[in-house]
Amino acid sequence: MAEKKNTEGLEIGIRVLVPVAGVVAGLIIGALFLIILHARPLEAYGALLRGAVGSRFGITQTLVKATPLLLVGLGISIAFRASCINIGGEGQMIMGALSATWLALALSGLPHFILIPAVLLGSMVAGGFWGFIPGILKAKFHVNEILSTIMLNSIALQLMNFLLQGPLMDPKGIEAGTYLAQSARLSKNAWLTRLMPPTLLHSGLIIALVMAVIVYVLLWRTTIGYRIRAVGLNPAASSYSGINVPVNQAMALTLAGALAGMAGAVEVLGVQHRLLEGLTSGYGFTGIVAALLGWLHPLGLIPASIFFGGLLVGADTMQRAVQVPSALIGAILGLIVLFVSASGIWTQQLIRRIRSRREQL
Repeated sequence: MAEKKNTEGLEIGIRVLVPVAGVVAGLIIGALFLIILHARPLEAYGALLRGAVGSRFGITQTLVKATPLLLVGLGISIAFRASCINIGGEGQMIMGALSATWLALALSGLPHFILIPAVLLGSMVAGGFWGFIPGILKAKFHVNEILSTIMLNSIALQLMNFLLQGPLMDPKGIEAGTYLAQSARLSKNAWLTRLMPPTLLHSGLIIALVMAVIVYVLLWRTTIGYRIRAVGLNPAASSYSGINVPVNQAMALTLAGALAGMAGAVEVLGVQHRLLEGLTSGYGFTGIVAALLGWLHPLGLIPASIFFGGLLVGADTMQRAVQVPSALIGAILGLIVLFVSASGIWTQQLIRRIRSRREQL
């Protein structure tokens, strides 16, 4: 009995330490690149840390960046729990942002307390629809969701570019002859409340934290969540026990899209206050790694999202401090992403060995 408890503790330790080791490995190799470019790694990483948490501005910006990462990561976690790989966070964010912009402009006369929920709900419907498409393709025609979500990312991006060059282009920009690819500025009653003016920290953070709790309850305290997790653990056994595997996988991808759509709306309403190119900033892909670092658990995603938000904010400070190319910053972040992603595989292999040993006891 004591040995079984020890193996359970070891399993928890592996889930925590292996992803952390992946982050450290990425930083070590990044340090080698910095040395090659005649930059001092300790100075560079010190600047990264100061930029992320060394000031009020840095901390609030870290939380601002963490907000869409948390929402996207929650959706990724739901999909992964159903054994679905959702690479479509970028496209789903874009669809949510498009819906939020259109609704906020069309319903600008509504009061704040009605307009915000209506816009967020509309963005979730739009993002959910963009997640439902690969979900139904997988359920009905066995189309690989990785391919379909990647292709839908491109479609969403081109749709946004088309709308920003035409129907959604800012009329003031057209009058001035600038023709910038951005929408009109939203009215202030469509803005999310600033929590710490004059910083950009907004109430979207509270929304994201509430959604993390809701997703936790959904996955671990409801029948729907039980079925989603059962499908992910063993689709064949789930089907044999009467669970409709395709339906639950399609539902998981739809929920993932809805949360990513909300992330797009939060970015529009809380930060930019208009739709413009580059709005997603790669959150759809970084959210995947944040989900892996958070053990695909809604509550574990909270510190993981804050960590990656800090990396994104601190990277800008590091670039200015040590004068290295922006491409190197991207490479270091990419290394961290690579090692954290690989750590998920190592973690599962180690846990399988531990569980096999536990069963033999």
